[in-house]
Amino acid sequence: MARATSKKRSVRLPAFAKINLCLHVMGKRSDGYHELRTIFQAISLHDTLELSIDPGGAGQLSLSCNDVALPLGPDNLVWRAIEAIGPDIGFRGSISVQLDKKIPVARGLGGGSSDAAATLIGMMRLTKSQVPLPRLMEIAASLGADVPFFLFGGRALAVNRGDEIYPLPNVPKRTILVVSPRDIGVSTKDAYRWISAELTKTAKPPKIWGFCALCWSRQGGSLSNDFEGPVFSRYPRLGEIRDALLKRGAADAALAGSGSAVFGVFRNPAQARRTARAFPEDSVFVVETLSREDYGRSLGWRANG
Repeated sequence: MARATSKKRSVRLPAFAKINLCLHVMGKRSDGYHELRTIFQAISLHDTLELSIDPGGAGQLSLSCNDVALPLGPDNLVWRAIEAIGPDIGFRGSISVQLDKKIPVARGLGGGSSDAAATLIGMMRLTKSQVPLPRLMEIAASLGADVPFFLFGGRALAVNRGDEIYPLPNVPKRTILVVSPRDIGVSTKDAYRWISAELTKTAKPPKIWGFCALCWSRQGGSLSNDFEGPVFSRYPRLGEIRDALLKRGAADAALAGSGSAVFGVFRNPAQARRTARAFPEDSVFVVETLSREDYGRSLGWRANG
């Protein structure tokens, strides 16, 4: 429950992006969603949210954003997150949010989902409220399949729709180069439609042993993403970007989520920065992986059961 507060308060916090170290689509479920096995990894690329509350306000909600293409009403995940958690924290005052977007939209990096999770955390911090973790996970999952992961960060196994989260041991910090083509965006809905067609073809050998090794190895493992086949066939340039990253020294490279961003894993930032210059027409970000502890400290939050 929320503690009584009468002063205007603000909090500023990051909303970090993610990559998928592996992403396997097992098949379509009876509820229409797809069954997933994936390993999320938080990275330091982030949006920034500033949330302000006025407990004495008349209940207005306002949202502003530097990206004019994003909706600023009930279709925005930040707006929906505030409305979803409101009954659990008992807040009835006015809320204003300034969202500074840096994570490219429709690139498979989870920016919208991360914004929603950061909003849930920010509202609890501002109202000095605590929502039991099982209930908080339920609220997060109602906003989107990726949202629960962003309550934890670090590295985590996700199953079912990707909304059932199991934190995994941290791996040594890695430098990540994200290449986001400015002229290619991939709709998640389209990507799942394309992969559904792929799933009807001859079954591939099971990947469970490699998947388990990636889960528990502290050195990581080979990247894999089932979306690469259908997405690269429609956008060959994305496959060319992955190949270019590998040729220029990336230890491994893969599509980010359902795309269209592609990322490479590098031994050090200098090598990643040199490679970034090979993509002058694209948005590029040299970032690093985040442990669960660093993620939580940055958000001023720890997910307790």
